[in-house]
This record gives sequence, C-alpha cells and structure tokens, in this order.
Amino acid sequence: MCGAELTSLPEGVQRVARLLQDKGHAHAPQMLDDAARTAQQAADALGIEVAQIAKSIVFRRKSDDAAVLVVTSGDKRVDEKKVEALVGKLGRADAEFVKSKTGFSIGGVSPFAHAVAPVMLIDRELFRFEEIWAAAGHPHAVVRLHPRELEGLTGAPVADVV
Repeated sequence: MCGAELTSLPEGVQRVARLLQDKGHAHAPQMLDDAARTAQQAADALGIEVAQIAKSIVFRRKSDDAAVLVVTSGDKRVDEKKVEALVGKLGRADAEFVKSKTGFSIGGVSPFAHAVAPVMLIDRELFRFEEIWAAAGHPHAVVRLHPRELEGLTGAPVADVV
C-alpha cells in the first residue's frame, strides 16, 4: 500500500494498515466480503482452521480500569483465573468500554494500533501455527502474520492463559 488506497478503508483499518506499513510488515489488511465477528466466521471466510484465528478478548482490570487484551487461538477459551494471576482482578468489558479503550468495535479488535495501549498477553497456543490471522480494526478486516511477528509488533509477553 502506498497510502492513497488507505483513505477508502474504514478508519480503524487505516490505523492498523499504517502501523503495519510503518513496521515493514509484509502483509496489508484484507477486507472480507462478509463480516468475521467471530473466530469461526473468520476461519470460514479464509478457508482455514478456526485455531489459526488470533482472537482478541478484552477484559477490564478492576484496580485501575485498564483494558486487558488477551490474544489467543480461535479454538481455545481464555482461563480468567490464569490471566488474573498475571495482571490482577478482572471484570467484564462491555462494548462501550472496548471501543473507548481500543478504538475498535467488538468483532474487529486488532492486536495493535489501539487508542490507549492495553495490558496485553499473547497465548502460547498461537505458536502451534506458521501462519495466523488477526482482526485488523473492523469486522470485515483481517491480517496475516506469524505468531513471532505478533509478538514483535505488540511487545506483549507470551503466556499460558487457556
């Protein structure tokens, strides 16, 4: 992407695309024909295993109201107790909280280019795959990357959180 085509993308996808471009990432966000609000919808649209979807789960840390973003494999369920042991007590994050803290709507929360930097963890289960796909700032947008690239782009620690 040279920049001009960014302006036709939704604002959240533009932020993600700029960050990826600035970091020299090999792949730009792709817009899907249908929404991929769930890991299964994204996997179906891409023709891949649901486990290859890097889903973003947002929690609200009770002590300071910070967003806690856990990126895990689409076939796994986050164990809140394991996350709490690492970052403190958690509460539920509603749609308004997610949008205000990340800048993205639920179903399109990217692991990077947030409005406010979240506390972030990457689940080690993603490292089972050579290639994963993550939301790219909109329910119709995804981006391809390697788990190590996700780690490098976010600076987030890898942990056992499922």
